[in-house]
Amino acid sequence: MVSAVIVAAGTGSRMGLTVDKLFLEVAGRPIIAHTWEKFDRSPTIDEIVLVVREGMQAEFAEIAAENGFYKTYHLVAGGTARQDSVWAGIQAVNEGTEIIAIHDGARPCVTESIIRDCVSAAREMGAAVAASTVTDTIKETHANGTIAEHIDRSKLRAVQTPQVFRTEVIRAALGLVQERGIKVTDDTAACDLINQPVKLVESTTPNVKATSPEDIPYPELLLGKKR
Repeated sequence: MVSAVIVAAGTGSRMGLTVDKLFLEVAGRPIIAHTWEKFDRSPTIDEIVLVVREGMQAEFAEIAAENGFYKTYHLVAGGTARQDSVWAGIQAVNEGTEIIAIHDGARPCVTESIIRDCVSAAREMGAAVAASTVTDTIKETHANGTIAEHIDRSKLRAVQTPQVFRTEVIRAALGLVQERGIKVTDDTAACDLINQPVKLVESTTPNVKATSPEDIPYPELLLGKKR
């Protein structure tokens, strides 16, 4: 069994808005509706756990009803940090779950092919993540803002979601994060604690995250074309 944990408990503070960014309309529907639909329609996914802010459960249930989502889903209250929300989500998956795919609610352009490929890679290696090649020239800087070092971008990847794991792997890794009070920026970083290798799965199509107001037009264009 494969369960998707969609992290949708953030405040969207970088948007500078008074409304939840996931409920901003893009291509005629809220961002979260597009993201949720990708996993609801995916033949790779068996159930969905959405981690939401406490008190927002009714709004998310309404999204499911309005869009005709049919796959089994659970709404779980998130924590103060993303890693706490992920931890809550993975505790709520079906007890028969073998693979957990963790995805940002604000990444509505994810494709079935990248979901499928990441799940397949995680089955084989234990952990996998969608990633894209870096096309910009990257520099390391000094504290004063001048160039310190020229980085070889051929060895760099921009990591995205889904981040997919065998259930026992992510529970062991994030369990140590919780136990030690460590802060991690993404779930693959927790794998370092248990020496778990993570397979990079190339994401060849746009898989953008809506973080700031400037991000909105691009998914609007992409999702509008698909519709």
